[in-house]
Amino acid sequence: MRHPVRPALAGLLLAAALVLTGCGASDSSDGGSASDAKAGANSAAKEAAGSAGAKDSGSGTGRTTPDLTVSRIIRTASLTVQVKDVPKALDAARTTAEDAGGYVGNETTTRDSGGRERTRVVLRVPVDKYDEVLTGLQGAGKLIDRTAKAQDVTDQVVDVDSRVTSQRASVARIRELMDRAAKLSDVVTLEGELSSREADLESLLAQQASLKDRTSMATITLSLTETPVKKAAAKDDSPGFVDAVSGGWHVFVTMLRWIALALGAALPFAALAAVAALLWWKVVRRRRTPAQPGSET
Repeated sequence: MRHPVRPALAGLLLAAALVLTGCGASDSSDGGSASDAKAGANSAAKEAAGSAGAKDSGSGTGRTTPDLTVSRIIRTASLTVQVKDVPKALDAARTTAEDAGGYVGNETTTRDSGGRERTRVVLRVPVDKYDEVLTGLQGAGKLIDRTAKAQDVTDQVVDVDSRVTSQRASVARIRELMDRAAKLSDVVTLEGELSSREADLESLLAQQASLKDRTSMATITLSLTETPVKKAAAKDDSPGFVDAVSGGWHVFVTMLRWIALALGAALPFAALAAVAALLWWKVVRRRRTPAQPGSET
């Protein structure tokens, strides 16, 4: 049989324990509040240093998971097109890019050893207009060469976006600690840490902007060259009647020229020969003529 005093004694002891626990918790809460207010500044630098060592590796809070359903692709292409009029084709390429919502980047114009003009221009167009613009450009003349590339950078974009989010949260935490810091040494330490984290954030933002630009705008490098002047194709290389007459006349004129030159060169010698022959003929004639009778006394 149970003794009636034991239940009463157990209840009395339980009530006393609850009262003592409540008083202790109240005292502890008041003391903790005072201690936090006093030691807040002292622990600020330690908390900042610990956060700096971690550098938000990704396992902590503050990171969000971006949408992985959208692919981020960098599209680039290179075209070499042969056209009759380079300046006209270049104006048409500019218009095509601008009508698509893009713009013209770098542009270089040169001439080769044959005097043919060559222009190289970089066009930036929205990704959704990439195929349309590419088709229009390669149809401007005779396509000589085409190269197209697509680089999937979805993972890189997701990583950079996540790091930007984490770094922003990290900078915000350092600023909160600065607001709570009371000692000058703590403030100096936190300012250095804040400067370092802001520099890292700016670098990440630059990467993010570059990726956004390259994935939203495709790059097309267009090279325009002049079509070489075609020589008239000879249907029949054999000479005709007109060619024969023309060639014969040319030979005849050339022959007369050489004959005249030969006569002119031989004329002085011919004159001397004629004079010598005349003198010789007279001398011979005298010797052969007989003397007349009665001519001697």
